[in-house]
Amino acid sequence: MCVCIFFCKIKLQNVTRLCHTKSLISVNGQFPGPRLVAREGDQVLVKVVNHVPNNVTLHWHGIRQLRSGWADGPAYITQCPIQTGQTYTYNFTITSQRGTLFWHAHISWLRSTLYGPIIIFPKRNDSYPFKKPYKEVPIIFGEWWNVDPEAVISQALQTGAGPNVSDAYTINGLPGPLYNCSSKDTFRLKVKPGKTYLLRLINAALNDELFFSIANHTLTIVEADAVYVKPFNTNVVLITPGQTTNVLLKTKPYFPNANFLMTARPYFTGQGTFDNSTVAGILQYDSPSNHSSNNKIPLFKPTLPPINATGFVANFTRKFRSLATAKFPANVPQTVDKRFFFTVGLGSTPCPKNMTCQGPNGTKFAASVNNVSFALPTTALLQSYFFGQSYGVYTTNFPTNPPFLFNYTGTPPNNTVVSNATSAVVLPFNTTVELVLQETSILGAESHPLHLHGFNFFVVGEGFGNYDPNKDPANFNLVDPVERNTVGVPSGGWVAIRFLADNPGVWLMHCHFDVHTSWGLRMAWIVLDGPLPNQKLLPPPCDLPKC
Repeated sequence: MCVCIFFCKIKLQNVTRLCHTKSLISVNGQFPGPRLVAREGDQVLVKVVNHVPNNVTLHWHGIRQLRSGWADGPAYITQCPIQTGQTYTYNFTITSQRGTLFWHAHISWLRSTLYGPIIIFPKRNDSYPFKKPYKEVPIIFGEWWNVDPEAVISQALQTGAGPNVSDAYTINGLPGPLYNCSSKDTFRLKVKPGKTYLLRLINAALNDELFFSIANHTLTIVEADAVYVKPFNTNVVLITPGQTTNVLLKTKPYFPNANFLMTARPYFTGQGTFDNSTVAGILQYDSPSNHSSNNKIPLFKPTLPPINATGFVANFTRKFRSLATAKFPANVPQTVDKRFFFTVGLGSTPCPKNMTCQGPNGTKFAASVNNVSFALPTTALLQSYFFGQSYGVYTTNFPTNPPFLFNYTGTPPNNTVVSNATSAVVLPFNTTVELVLQETSILGAESHPLHLHGFNFFVVGEGFGNYDPNKDPANFNLVDPVERNTVGVPSGGWVAIRFLADNPGVWLMHCHFDVHTSWGLRMAWIVLDGPLPNQKLLPPPCDLPKC
């Protein structure tokens, strides 16, 4: 077994974008952060040294962390943060995974600048289920604020209002030519004619799903969240925060006398404010006669769907199917031990006395799962669970169904107040789970990208309106549904997933819009140890950070 050793120095760095220079938190002086490259089956050791005033954790998004939950990274769930001057070594093995994932900070809004690609190659002598590409290129989308994002979310939580939106989106850290004062900060993808490129798309934006397209070029989707899918062609990709999508780009067989914009802009269904701008890079054929300094070369622009193109999104997401071959099977649970029904959406909490709040009707914005807004503890849940010290830290009475029934996608109820608690659901080892996630229209319907730590899951069904437990399961796909770690709960609709709880530990599930996570749209699953030695959570490492 190979060992991949990766050193992360968290430190401050001055970066200029949109004519603004600011000091941001980075890894090893790079923004975006460095690539973590490994092979399926590798053991990975990442030593993190914190040189900034902020508490820090890193999450290896999509890595299953089999029995290594101590390395998962969400603050106060699997670990206490790495404090200033401290170090922590994340130690995990990549098991039965290959493809594109990414790493990012998992505390407050630090992932606005602390993120980077994870590239997992197949085992040696294994090949892709498609023709080997000429070249592979990570393309990671992000968001840029001209001010400190930590101050943005801190102000929002204090006032109860929505946070100020970002000033730009970025491709590989660069906003591109469609923003003022940023034409020099443009990502350029230089290609050769007649070649096939593998683009590893990653949405690391904090709060927005994104449409992406390359003018006059077709993309072939071959992977989602580090799982191969049945290939299909598209001119536009929709990718939610937390998702990764590998696409094949076949270039034209000749040198075109043109350059081509590659653009991304948000898909948005909510009622609040959002960044309605467009990031762009340039696809440029690497010909001596085709240089960016030649202003006579035409520049083609792609056509992206409307901002609120929910119909397009639904049709696009339904095209994803697992390969379901002998080598890459779709091991969908055919029987279910436990069924859960979770509502997800926005709500409010009362304004504290002697304070003026700027949320709905003078309240503070909140978000919840089954009307419970998750309150972060001050001690890590995994540590409390492992040492049997849960009393006063968390409870295990999280509601497995909504506490009261209403028309979830119709007229909202008069009472929009949510409760606050640190609560979890306990699952015996090897439980097969079916979970229906129902979006609610309280304070406005909008989509929610839900990410489950510690597991992949199969998306067996989705639809609009209220989920019907008597009719909708008849249409579930139990043959070749897509396998993911992050799924978009449709605006005004529902999604059904299934997974096998075969990974002991404490696992966070949350909306990957960071504003919704900050407002409490998260909960935890506790999976108990199995009877065999290789089915038990390993003890914590000796350098596990202390709170």
